[in-house]
Amino acid sequence: MAQIIDGREIAKGIREEIMNEIKTMKGRGKRAPKLTVILVGDDPASQIYVRNKEKACVEVGMSSETRRIPASIKQNELIDIIKSLNQDEGVDGILVQFPLPIGLNEQAVMDAISYEKDVDGLHPFNLGKLLRGENPLFEPCTPSGIIELILSTGVEIKGAEVVVVGRSNLVGKPVAIMLLQRHATVTICHTRTRDLGEVTRRADILIVAAGRPGVVYGDMIKKGATVIDVGMNRLAEKLVGDVDFESAKERASFISPVPGGVGPMTIAMLLKNTLRAAERQTA
Repeated sequence: MAQIIDGREIAKGIREEIMNEIKTMKGRGKRAPKLTVILVGDDPASQIYVRNKEKACVEVGMSSETRRIPASIKQNELIDIIKSLNQDEGVDGILVQFPLPIGLNEQAVMDAISYEKDVDGLHPFNLGKLLRGENPLFEPCTPSGIIELILSTGVEIKGAEVVVVGRSNLVGKPVAIMLLQRHATVTICHTRTRDLGEVTRRADILIVAAGRPGVVYGDMIKKGATVIDVGMNRLAEKLVGDVDFESAKERASFISPVPGGVGPMTIAMLLKNTLRAAERQTA
């Protein structure tokens, strides 16, 4: 039976460290870090995610602002808002909540954010630095959270065979690069991989970010593996991951739950990046 990796508890420890650092900043007469989130349209899931980020900011003593913008906004108007925030010295981090409404180009919007305020770690400058093995200003939040979850188990990454199911720019590709830099042997596969189970059964560490429920189940997992489930899917008023949890926990040594695994860690790493952005700006 697998040991559950408690993302909420690990994230709580990170948030406490951030809160203490912000208290120190304020004690030195500096302002609190500020995160501005841009929410376009009224997607219900996005609204929940944004509320969770707002709550997390308040808990650690960080300033939070949400710009709620109608879905009818034009691309150039949205980019003008971002450019204005880029120039605002009182804003340390900018995050655009995805997905955007149809008709808006997500990549163009992401590219418009200053790489110095790209606390999501998805600007081409930061991703390019990551790919080159250099230190980006900010690493992507979800992959950073995944690494922290793995480290919390005590499982050795160096030399481990890692399989990443999913090839998105948000999770799959950057987490694979980050694990390569930690000397893991990494395979990236996806929902169109032939005989996916044959590949996943090789993994000492299995990361599933396919965006589809039930992609991986118990007999696709190597006995004793560490399983990180990045998926977040709503089925019959219930949240489930991309891994069939009940069958997977019988095979794995460690497994992250959904909810309560990667999600809280993503927000914790966002706060950490925003704090770092503020430290750079006020230095």
